[in-house]
Amino acid sequence: MKANNKKIRLLMGAILMTVGIVALTGCSKKANTGASSKDSEETSSGDNLVIPVDKISEKASFYPVEVDGVDLEVVAVKASDGTIRTAFNTCQICYGSGRGYYKQNGDVLICQNCGNQFAMDHVEVESGGCNPWPIFDKDKTVDDDNITISYDFLKESTGIFANWKVEY
Repeated sequence: MKANNKKIRLLMGAILMTVGIVALTGCSKKANTGASSKDSEETSSGDNLVIPVDKISEKASFYPVEVDGVDLEVVAVKASDGTIRTAFNTCQICYGSGRGYYKQNGDVLICQNCGNQFAMDHVEVESGGCNPWPIFDKDKTVDDDNITISYDFLKESTGIFANWKVEY
C-alpha cells in the first residue's frame, strides 16, 4: 500500500512539473512556414516608429525596432475590409519562450512556438490568447500618410520582447 502511494505521488509530481513547464514555455511544436517580409523602417533611440501607409498591403510587413538595446518588431497588414492593422510580432501567450513570434504563410500568421494560425483580419482585433500583441488606436497615431507609434509606447512594451527570438 505504501509503495503504491509513493508511486502515485511521484507520478503526480511528474505531471505537475510537466504542466508547469508547458505553461511557462508554451507547446514546443514548431510550424513550417514561408519566409517573412522585412522592411527597414528602424528607429534610433528616442525616435517614434513611422510606417508609411502606402507600403502596407494584404501581405504582412514586419518593422524591426531597437529600444534601449531591446529588439522589438511591429507587424502591419491591410485587412480584407481595407483597414490597416498593427500588432507587436510576439504572441500574447508564447512571448516568453523565445519562439513566440509570427511568420506569414499564405493569408495567416503562424506562431513559431505553438503553431497557432491567426487570420490577418484578426490582427489588432483579438486580444488575449495565442494572438499577436495588438497595438490599438489609443497607442498610435494614424493619418493619410503614416502610422506613428511613439517611442514612449515602444519603450513601455520592451518587457514582452525580453526573450524574443532567443534560441534554446
